[in-house]
Amino acid sequence: MNTTQVQEVLNNLKITALNDMQQASLKEFDKPNDLVILSPTGSGKTLAFLLPILSWLKQDVKGVQALILSPSRELSIQIESVFKSMGTPFKINACYGGHPFKTEQNNLSQAPAVLVGTPGRLADHIRRKSFDPSTVTLLILDEFDKALEFGFEKDMTSIIAECPSITKRILTSATKPAEISSFTGIKNPIELNYISASATPKGLSLLSVIADGHDKIEVLFKLLCSLSAGTALVFCNHRDAVDRISELLKAKGIKHGVFHGGLEQVERERALIKFRNGSHNILVTTDLAARGLDIPNIKHVVHYQLPLTEDAYIHRSGRTARMNEVGTAYLVLAEGETYPKYLKEKATVFHVDEVLTLPALPDWETLYISAGKKDKINKVDIVGLVLQKAALAKEDLGLIEVQDNASYVAIKRDKIQAVLTLIRNEKIKKQKVKMDIAR
Repeated sequence: MNTTQVQEVLNNLKITALNDMQQASLKEFDKPNDLVILSPTGSGKTLAFLLPILSWLKQDVKGVQALILSPSRELSIQIESVFKSMGTPFKINACYGGHPFKTEQNNLSQAPAVLVGTPGRLADHIRRKSFDPSTVTLLILDEFDKALEFGFEKDMTSIIAECPSITKRILTSATKPAEISSFTGIKNPIELNYISASATPKGLSLLSVIADGHDKIEVLFKLLCSLSAGTALVFCNHRDAVDRISELLKAKGIKHGVFHGGLEQVERERALIKFRNGSHNILVTTDLAARGLDIPNIKHVVHYQLPLTEDAYIHRSGRTARMNEVGTAYLVLAEGETYPKYLKEKATVFHVDEVLTLPALPDWETLYISAGKKDKINKVDIVGLVLQKAALAKEDLGLIEVQDNASYVAIKRDKIQAVLTLIRNEKIKKQKVKMDIAR
């Protein structure tokens, strides 16, 4: 890619410049070797492989040219969204569990140039001959270490075996593997290693909060009341802990979201949307949110339950203090609980406020619209509806996300009821749709 083409993409993404890792990836991609990119969570690995492949794709070639395997539904959706925002002439589709299989088959009937998805779902599509894998010439294994952790080795092996025309491979990982599995087909790769030896990211402050007794949930509530403004991720090791904390926060009147693998896909997507758009400032989650997700500007990371491994600690804490920003990680410790062995540095003790004030309500609320891309609805249609019909000022309209069958719009909390009253019976593109506050 030439400089002008790169700059056009960056302008579309509203990014001023590439970081060192992304620049190196762009440079090394043109060499015949396979490429291994090792870089922490949140460092921009998605763009590091999406940008170079634009020089690989050919407009006059039919069929899937680049196949991207990602370990989670959310990461697949994110990769699809970033690629679409790049403003290229190439089509991309995402396939993942929880998404209607028939819809994906219909999308694949006119094969995209780029196909991204979870290994399980993509293996299923290959078995059912939804697309022809023999046209794939470029393979990307994104967050490879996480894919192995999730048990996708068998599916990945079968997918790669069905793609005989692959001539180039890219593997990304947030941890350095002891060896690269032979089933990947990667040999003599160029390695770009941007993983720091330190478990604590630069710019991260590490604090500890000590509970009075063995039950930590009350001190967590006090901690959340004591945090400065900004978004917070509360990490737990188990789903039941997430649900227990959520019940307490609901009872205390603290707005928050919940995210873990036990939720339906639509619930998970909605939780991330509301967190991204500012309708929730607190997200209680398992390690599912520690990797690969596009959740910018996290101010606080709270380890309610201590991570079991150093890798888990690095990935969780890496959600904040990203891209030269600063952030804070909190270790919530029960009385007598000790630091994990992998944590060499001692945390400064943080004293929660004695006089508690509930966190302020988020500035935004989310409007749900029961129509999306499949109904030919786009962001321009939604902007026209809420700005014209509801006479809403531009500064009161936030992030808009249009999905296949639904759309979500961030509107200032003090305006949303008035907006809903004015537009509830309006049509979008002559279609009657349901509109309500997203729950």
